[in-house]
Amino acid sequence: MCRSVGTAVFCVVAVFDSGFNAGMSREYVLHSFQRESDLRIDYAAELNEQQYAAVTAAPGPALVLAGAGSGKTRTLTYRVAYLIERGIAPDRVLLLTFTNKAAREMMRRVSDLLGSEQSQLWGGTFHSIGARVLRSNAEAIGYRPDFTILDREDSEDLLKACIGAAGIDAKEVAFPKAEVIADLLSRVTNERLSLATVLERRRTGLEELKDLIEKVTTLYAERKRAANVMDFDDLLSLWLKLMDENESVRERYQRRFQFVLVDEYQDTNQIQSDLIDRLAAQHRHVMVVGDDSQSIYSWRGANFRNILDFPKRYPGSKVYKIEVNYRSTPEILAVANAAIASNSEQFAKELTAARKPGIKPVLIACEDAQQQAGFVAQRVVEAHEEGVGLSEIAVLYRSHFHAMEIQMEFTRRNIPFVITSGIRFFEQAHIKDVTAWLKLAANPTDELAFKRIALLLPGVGPKAAEKLWLTFSQAHARLSATAEAGVTPRLAPSLMAAAPAAPKKAATAWAGLAVTVSQLEDPSVFGRPGEMIRLVLEAFYDDYAEDTFANASQRLEDLGQLAVYAGQFESLTDFLTQLSLLNNMDAEADQKSQRGDEDRVRLSSIHQAKGLEFQVVFAIMLCDGLFPSGRSLEDPSAIEEERRLFYVAVTRAKDELYLCYPLLRMTPGQGMSLLSKSRFLSEIPMQLLDEWNLRPSGMSGGAWAQGGGGHGRTAESDDMPF
Repeated sequence: MCRSVGTAVFCVVAVFDSGFNAGMSREYVLHSFQRESDLRIDYAAELNEQQYAAVTAAPGPALVLAGAGSGKTRTLTYRVAYLIERGIAPDRVLLLTFTNKAAREMMRRVSDLLGSEQSQLWGGTFHSIGARVLRSNAEAIGYRPDFTILDREDSEDLLKACIGAAGIDAKEVAFPKAEVIADLLSRVTNERLSLATVLERRRTGLEELKDLIEKVTTLYAERKRAANVMDFDDLLSLWLKLMDENESVRERYQRRFQFVLVDEYQDTNQIQSDLIDRLAAQHRHVMVVGDDSQSIYSWRGANFRNILDFPKRYPGSKVYKIEVNYRSTPEILAVANAAIASNSEQFAKELTAARKPGIKPVLIACEDAQQQAGFVAQRVVEAHEEGVGLSEIAVLYRSHFHAMEIQMEFTRRNIPFVITSGIRFFEQAHIKDVTAWLKLAANPTDELAFKRIALLLPGVGPKAAEKLWLTFSQAHARLSATAEAGVTPRLAPSLMAAAPAAPKKAATAWAGLAVTVSQLEDPSVFGRPGEMIRLVLEAFYDDYAEDTFANASQRLEDLGQLAVYAGQFESLTDFLTQLSLLNNMDAEADQKSQRGDEDRVRLSSIHQAKGLEFQVVFAIMLCDGLFPSGRSLEDPSAIEEERRLFYVAVTRAKDELYLCYPLLRMTPGQGMSLLSKSRFLSEIPMQLLDEWNLRPSGMSGGAWAQGGGGHGRTAESDDMPF
């Protein structure tokens, strides 16, 4: 609580006496602050009214709802500086972030604001702060202070050893790979759920293996402790265990961290929220900053209820809204506000623009994904010719496979681009795994394709794959020598001839491989790449993905769309040739980019684009079943998260926004299907958008023209002049 007396400002704040380390209790006193004119920072001049209110908030629990582009980082850093300028010792302030980059940037900004290095300030990610606390208190949880931290690969290697030590026979039990187990254990820790609940919610078909998984989990925990190592999740779970079970440690850190500030609070999971609550349990001086409208990570454990229920968990908390947006034009923000308005579970807020008016966002209906790709490529060419840097252009999508046609069109037209994930669609492991089957069927002498398939089988390593290849290739050469002129012998007999070279663990799987290849060679399937991919999925890869990848459903969705795409080719040879050409051109483009001699259009999932901004944004595949995803259509809470994801896409745009949707699309097993415009588009009043109609022309994918009061033009140029 603050009040003015003359020219001085007086506030009730918490201060610590010199007996902190001796365990003396805190007390509240009336502390006289400097006159505003004596402060280094002129907060009122450097912040807008909403930011100023949050930065100068009185002690106590506070929720700061910082809308997209509203200066969230600025608000947090000025808040830290404000506390320090008003007499709070830097080591009494804890600033929690989600990335090391964000932590470093905020610490740097605070130091710049105050004109001196703030080395005593506790700032960092949840995990880095957890590691720091655990180093100082390792003995209390049965560890030595010199414990090492396992990275993800190390964790999976240790889990593999535990699976072996548990006596699990892969020949008798289809036990999941270490990557899947690691993901399950991470969810158990971060969401604070039982293994049974996680298995029920996340991994269909693994419930019957619960006892075996728990056996592996127990061994894993024992081996970590014996080796004095922790994995990434231990840094949070053991920190919380320390706080819950050791009263003296809990009280020490509750006294130390007099003010707790949290960045991106909407992304916290359950264990992170619990840690914050433990630290702030006594003083309740906790300020969390975030935007409920940008909570989009439930799939990796983020709990939307944390930010939504904060005022309930902290009675008497103040809510501050920062709604002035410095990023986007008023026209884009009008669409953003309309896009999120239909969500029932949210804090009501309205973004307002600090910028001058611009052009309306554009709605584009396309005949199909190919025409959509043609439009995006053409508009990119034009925007670049108008002076927009390629790195200031982004194509955003819900799922990675949505950009498949865009990648092909950009490659064909020599438009430089980068995938945010770092892996282009056709270069991903699961795509290459499945296409290896088609390559081997088309070319039995393809050693790399053969070995890639062999290595997917249980018990087959590089040496075994080499032995299998030699046996197989010799058998196939013998059959080829005795075959009639111009006749290629079938693969299945050669594979069966190689069976004795297969390790015992792989014997059953090898026989299954031969059967699957025999089916691929059937005249009703061979030469039809889409059908061949579907057969590989059904016969082998569906189960392999479920047991191997933590994100199996996403990868299988990619492969289903690959089958649809492959169905457009008249022959297997045409399909494989196109893949080869694309990958070679991609490699050349990547070599150029590594030399730094060109900027590139950003292709990104919306999840990975959060926090970024671009002059020009294309949001694509805006159809029900694609965006929002088909899996979300029957779940109201999932639909609300999908709508928040759409809102994030819209608010990435600074100057121009294009909302694209195809009317037709090939779907697995159904042929060409009519698509429905995304319900999110229908929720936007049409007066907020320009609508452009595409019409067929000589341009690949169709030319485009404005459909009323827009800024478009018909254009025919085909390649980027680089």
